[in-house]
Amino acid sequence: MNDWPEGWSDDNRGPRYGRGSAGAQPEAARVMRRVRRGPAVPPGPRSAYGDPGPAAPPYGAGVPQQPSYVDGRGHDDGAGHGDYDSGYNTGRVYGSPGGRGPGGPAGESTRAPRPAPNWRRRIKWTAVSLATVVVVTSVATYFWADSKLRREVDLSTVIDRPEAGEGTNYLIVGSDSREGMSKEDEKKLHTGGAEGKRTDSMMILHVGDNGDTLISLPRDSDVVVPSYKGSTSGKVYPAQGRHAKLNATYSEDGPTLLVRTIEANTGLHIDHYVEIGFQGFANIVDAVGGVEIDIDKGFKDKWSGADFEAGKQTLNGQQALAFVRTRHAFAASDLQRTKNQQKFLAALAHQVATPSTVLNPFKFYPTMGAGLDSLIVDEDMSLWDLASMFWAMKGVSGGDGTSMNMPISGSSGGNLVWDKAKVKTLVDQLNNDEKVTVTGN
Repeated sequence: MNDWPEGWSDDNRGPRYGRGSAGAQPEAARVMRRVRRGPAVPPGPRSAYGDPGPAAPPYGAGVPQQPSYVDGRGHDDGAGHGDYDSGYNTGRVYGSPGGRGPGGPAGESTRAPRPAPNWRRRIKWTAVSLATVVVVTSVATYFWADSKLRREVDLSTVIDRPEAGEGTNYLIVGSDSREGMSKEDEKKLHTGGAEGKRTDSMMILHVGDNGDTLISLPRDSDVVVPSYKGSTSGKVYPAQGRHAKLNATYSEDGPTLLVRTIEANTGLHIDHYVEIGFQGFANIVDAVGGVEIDIDKGFKDKWSGADFEAGKQTLNGQQALAFVRTRHAFAASDLQRTKNQQKFLAALAHQVATPSTVLNPFKFYPTMGAGLDSLIVDEDMSLWDLASMFWAMKGVSGGDGTSMNMPISGSSGGNLVWDKAKVKTLVDQLNNDEKVTVTGN
């Protein structure tokens, strides 16, 4: 049975290629039959392959053009868009007019241009975000630090107080409290294991507009114990004219009697009280990474554990405590110790206030935590007051203020006697917030 239409046979198909054909042109290179779109083909007989319509006419000249398919509906839209290979041989991508993706005419994309970034708006919101982070962090840090302050001293119980003068006066006390220390700590820091609390150092820091002044009060200063109100009993003890060493009043009835005694013997009003113990002092020094100090002359002391050579060196907490407690190694004993205490505390304040500490959270928060956990302050002390005290101490170390001992005129029974005339001039200058001209020992 001949499958070729109208009596065609395989012999009259024309030039062929392949299967032994002598044709010079492969079949794939022949002109592709073109299909024209037109009206839908009515139902009728179909070939074995399901193609509608009559059998194809012979190949060669006169072959009618066939419907092409562009939109799949089998018709020409009359605008020359009916070619099946329209755009195919030119490299166009179907469904992309102009061959450049979705959009408009050739050579032009219809995709909306990407808007230029609004840098002013971005900078604005970045600044707002950073400011918010700073504010939130600052507020959180403030409440965290404020909650750590141990406000345990009630200065309102101090009786017969002098009038407050200009500026602010801080009484800074270093106690030999062993609170929180183990037996191993006591041995390591050479503190001994004595019960109760005594004070090894007492200083008055005056903060004013005409320069800050740091005044050390030797622990062996001879003072008259005034009348006072017991810190626990509430009972008023009348003055009996008895003399005692200044540090003995702290041992007798704690911070309030110490404040009362200083005010009664000087006429200077104490605004705030700050106390730190052995362990707290050492912890602060270690938290800040040690404190650099220049020691003029080397010294040793078996009682404090001090063993220092002359020159610049960085002291850790244990070494720092030995440095500020040593007195047996000096001919001037307590007077030299007070000078060393001033020198070291000023250096410590300077170290704490450096950008490397303040701007480094891994150093700042441990330092703040160690310091605030160790400090005992009066009930009216604020963080602002505490910061003012530290900045003033830094200023004194930088040469912006004055460091001195309380003026001494001599000794009596082993106690150091204050020079009353100089003390009066000094107190008047502090109360009036004038530049201090008095010198101490």
